[in-house]
Amino acid sequence: MNILNTLTDISNIYKDGSFDIHKWEKYINLINPKLYQLCFDDMSESISTGLVSFEKDYLPILNNVFIQKEEVNRAIKYFDILTNGLERELIKKFNKSVDVEIVLYLGLCNGAGWVTKVDDKVFCLLGIEKIIELNWQGLNEFRGLLYHELGHVFHNQYGVLERKIESNKDTFLWQLFTEGVAMYFEQMLFGDFEYFHQDCNGWKLWCEDNLNQIKIDFYNDLNSMTFENQRYFGDWVKYYSHSDVGYFLAAKFIRFVCKKYSFDKILIFDIDKVSDLYIEFVEQSKFKF
Repeated sequence: MNILNTLTDISNIYKDGSFDIHKWEKYINLINPKLYQLCFDDMSESISTGLVSFEKDYLPILNNVFIQKEEVNRAIKYFDILTNGLERELIKKFNKSVDVEIVLYLGLCNGAGWVTKVDDKVFCLLGIEKIIELNWQGLNEFRGLLYHELGHVFHNQYGVLERKIESNKDTFLWQLFTEGVAMYFEQMLFGDFEYFHQDCNGWKLWCEDNLNQIKIDFYNDLNSMTFENQRYFGDWVKYYSHSDVGYFLAAKFIRFVCKKYSFDKILIFDIDKVSDLYIEFVEQSKFKF
């Protein structure tokens, strides 16, 4: 496990307080030359949907980092605190560590957390621009984010995180499963299965009250779900005025699965097994934790 904070001096990425993508390219290439194209392509894919634009949706978030210097420093402080002794905590809870590069960086709004592989090296990228936008620079919120992303790393290293999926339906069901694994890992490491770093303004209580409807709606949406119309994953989408509801559903799904199987065993499940288990989960409409 390697830890890298690249935010020591990012003011040179800005020109007169405005984000400069050419200066950013030089900065990101110092971390890894292949990250530029990865981040740029991810941003371009979102813009190509027509739902967002760089000037309206991306630039204000990126410029906000320059303005919120105090919050950037706060995030750096907690990053240092949380990564100090992190490997020891992993071994204590899971009897295993992970091989990963944990990088606090300025991305192109690619996500507060993003686990990706570059040249056979696994990166856990923590994007300061999204962390500040979502107000996750506080200690517990940052802890939840970091632990969640490490859950994906753990799944990748000790199971199968990425599978070849043939249909949109299975793509989103697999996303639910993998996010659920990461949520379970996050809560396990946090020491509280009731903790959700997404919880704000009654979010968790509303999700609890509407769990049965959420899991039925998700199942019914699967046949027509696309990146453009899905309403469960991401702060930019809403399920009845609530964002990130898919993470709550995912956590509850994996808690249900772990009543039957060990956490280590579910890491190797394939999509057929996940599909069968989700149907069981939907049918258990009165199942309570």
